[in-house]
Order: sequence, then C-alpha cells, then structure tokens
Amino acid sequence: MTKTRVAIAASSLLAAQAGAFVTREKGNAVDAAVASTLVSICTELGIMAPGAGGFITLWDSQGTSEPVTIDAYVEMPGRGLNPQKQPQNAQEVIFEYGGLMKTRIGYGSIATPGILAGLEMAIKRYGELSWPEVIAPTQQLTENGFPLSWGAAEYLKYTHDTIFSWHPQSYHILHHHNGSLVQAGEIITLPQLSQTLKTLAHEGVAAFYTGAIGDKIAGEILDNGGLITTTDLASYHAIERQPIRFECGEWEVATNPVPSIGGACLAAIVLLFEKEPVSVWNEDTVKRLVEVQQAVLNFRYHHFHDMDSKAINLKVSQLLNLAEKGHLKPYLHSPSTIHTSAVDSEGLACSISASAGYGSGVIIPETGLWFNNTLGELELHPDAEQLSPGIRLVSNMAPTVARKPDGSILAIGSPGASRIATALAQVFLNFIHQKMSLSQAIAYPRLHVEILSEFPTVSFEVGLPVNLGTEWITQPFPQPSMYFGGVQAAYFSPETGFLAVADSRREGGVAYQGIMDN
Repeated sequence: MTKTRVAIAASSLLAAQAGAFVTREKGNAVDAAVASTLVSICTELGIMAPGAGGFITLWDSQGTSEPVTIDAYVEMPGRGLNPQKQPQNAQEVIFEYGGLMKTRIGYGSIATPGILAGLEMAIKRYGELSWPEVIAPTQQLTENGFPLSWGAAEYLKYTHDTIFSWHPQSYHILHHHNGSLVQAGEIITLPQLSQTLKTLAHEGVAAFYTGAIGDKIAGEILDNGGLITTTDLASYHAIERQPIRFECGEWEVATNPVPSIGGACLAAIVLLFEKEPVSVWNEDTVKRLVEVQQAVLNFRYHHFHDMDSKAINLKVSQLLNLAEKGHLKPYLHSPSTIHTSAVDSEGLACSISASAGYGSGVIIPETGLWFNNTLGELELHPDAEQLSPGIRLVSNMAPTVARKPDGSILAIGSPGASRIATALAQVFLNFIHQKMSLSQAIAYPRLHVEILSEFPTVSFEVGLPVNLGTEWITQPFPQPSMYFGGVQAAYFSPETGFLAVADSRREGGVAYQGIMDN
C-alpha cells in the first residue's frame, strides 16, 4: 500500500514540521493540520492561546464527498448567572498595531472557548491517527522548550505592556527578571501547560470541559469577575456545518459559514469580480478593488453585529445575492489569528483558522492555559453584554478549500481580523484570474479598505498602482506587513504535484512528508 503524502503550510516552521512529523508513518491532511494547529495555539505566545475558538474546513477532492466546516468558535458565557448581577471585570486598553487599536481585556473579556473540542472532533471523524498521537509534539515542545517565533515576538512588542503585564503569570513567562521582554529565538518552556496537555492526551478534551481542568477554569474566572461557569463548559460542543460554496473560474470553493462572516465577505468580493475578471492590476482595476472592498465591508459593518445565527444567515444570503447580481453599489458610501493548511496525495484538503482575539492576558493557575478576549473585541462585539449565554459569537475567519474537476485541491486561509477576507480574495484573484503562480499570488502587494477609520482610508503595500484622487486618504506600507494577513496555502495537482506556500509577512513555515523521500 502506498503511503499518503502530505504538504503543510503553517504560521511557523515549528508548527509545519509537527504536522510532517506525526504523518511520517501514517496519517492524512487532517492529522497534519491538527498537529500543526496544536503547536501554533500553544507556542505562538500572545498571538494565540489554547483557550481560543476556530473553524475547520475540509474536503476530499475524490469521489462525491461534500465539504464540511467544523464550528469550534467561542460562545457567550454566563449560564446560571443572574443577568442583572453579571460581573464586568474587563478593562479597556489601547495599543499600537497598524494604527491605534482599542480592546477590552481581563477575566470579563473571556468567552467560552471551543478550538480544542473542534480539533478533537476533526481527528476522531476524519483523521487516521489517535488524539494522543497528534498532541504529542506540542506536549514535548512545551516541556523541553521551543524558540519564540518572530511573529509572536513582533506582536508582543505592541501588546506585552498593555495586555500581558497586568497578570502575574503572563508577565513572568514573557519577561526576564530585569523586566525586559523575551525576544525572537529565545527558548521558552511551559511546564504547567505541558502537564495539562498530558492530561488532555490521556483523558481527551472532556477534561477541559467537564473534568478537573474545567473546574479550575470556571472557578478562577468566576472568582475574578468573569462569566464562564462549569455549565458553560459542559454545554459546549463543536458543530458540523455546511460551508458557503461559490465558483471562481474553474474552481469550486467552500468557505466558512455562519456564525463566521469572513467566508461570506470573501465570497462576495470574489463574486463581484467573476463577471468581469481582472487580468492585470493597474490604476483602474485597483480602484475597482477598493470600491468592491468598500461595498462588501460597508455591508458587513452595517448588518453583522451581535445577532443570532438565523438573523445572520438571512443577511449572508442577502449579501451573496447582491454580490452575484452586482448590486452592492448603495454600500459604496455608507491579531490575532493563526492558520494552517494541509493537503495530501489522496485529495484531502484541511484548512484550520483559530483566534484568541487580542488576548485577555489571563493564565489559569496550575494549568498554563492562556485565554481569549473575544468579548472585548469591540469591532466585532460592541454590545456583547446584551447577548444570551450559549450564542456563538461572530468571527472574521475564513478557512477555505477549493477543488477543480481535474482533481486539483487547495487549502488556504489567513490571520488578520477584517483583513482576512480581503487578503484571501486578492490571492484568489491573483491565482485564478491573473494566472500567477501560488507563490506569486501570495507575495503580491495587497490593499485593505479601512471602513472603521474616521476618514475613508486605503492601506496598501508599495508596489500596487494606487491612484485614488482626493476622496481617499492613502496609507502606504513601504514593506510587506503582517497587518495584511499571513496567508498559508497547500496545493496538490495531479499534473504538477505538491506545493506549500507560507506568507513571508508572518514568517510562516512549510513542510512535506513522504514527498521528497528517497
């Protein structure tokens, strides 16, 4: 029997190599992507956290199988609490990251996390390895030590003081005795997290949601003014959903559905270009790209705030219908995430995005577990306190898979908050409409329309022919910046073979298993 071959693109070389390592004897793209993601959420300090949420989209290009998205995103907590007496221990902070960013941190900003439940579900239903096998590399790295990645060090430069210094355990891990911040390449050990991972490997993620670990999580958060109860944790379940599907050229694309809105925005941008594909980026087509982004993002910010899934679904249908007909003109004037992509020689593609928001700064004592600040993401949830416990929160993430009739398969995604959909759309347009290579499509300069700016602003990387006149403020970035995301893509074609591409904006990494073996 021929061994399955796998290609992985991840947010760090360390994560990509973990995916290759676990599939050295057996395993598939799901095993590789999950192992890589576990390393990312535990070693990309500040950027990510085990107490996060995410989505997993996968598709087998062989046969008639349908794509599926596992919704492992965060929920509004507070089951069993008196709504009139809910604690509000969250502090508003401002930090510089691609401009001034405002968010809320602390125990009261933490939503019920779901990524671990989703990753375990993916392994049990679609993987070939066991849960202990895919968690082993992360457990060993946290025990023996790992180098802090450049991306994590860069993010911490902006956030260590405001987000990760108020909590004693966070401060201790991220700073030296003299108060200086840890730097890229320094070796970090997380012995308490390593022990927690051993427990999760042995007992499964049930230990996180209903076991002793869950009791510690809920107890610590409630005692310090947060909202998560043991009932919230015990009630959490990852959910399989049908992805949004659309066509781009010869490719059939499946991307993240509700409660995420990132997939809908990605689909709308691409659909608005389908009737008039763009063959080259010049001043006219760049202006068109700005107008399309403005229309879609204006619709997004006017219509997708803290609603239940039924209401969001109706708005998504409206957005996609308007995009297909090109009727979005009325809307022209109105961190921290990680991503892993993997494909294998059997035609299976797996795309995983996860986010902890900007980070709450909280570590649960004796567990080593950092947690999200999703309730404090003001651009997504300005009125989170009005939501009922158990509602899945809105997300910008868009893990995506695509396939062609010839058996080609692509897994792709990106971090970058509201820049996720715009980054991925530009890569699709570069790769499919303009026939760039996948590497060229990802490296090409990007732009993003800043809908929430006080004045209409287009941020862009130098190299794009941007000439918008006086109606826009333009903010050029002289070098490629991780502000515009960090696209990770893995591709397999029966004709040309495997290719994994990691965006240099995020210092990602790629790895192959069984492809270059002699």
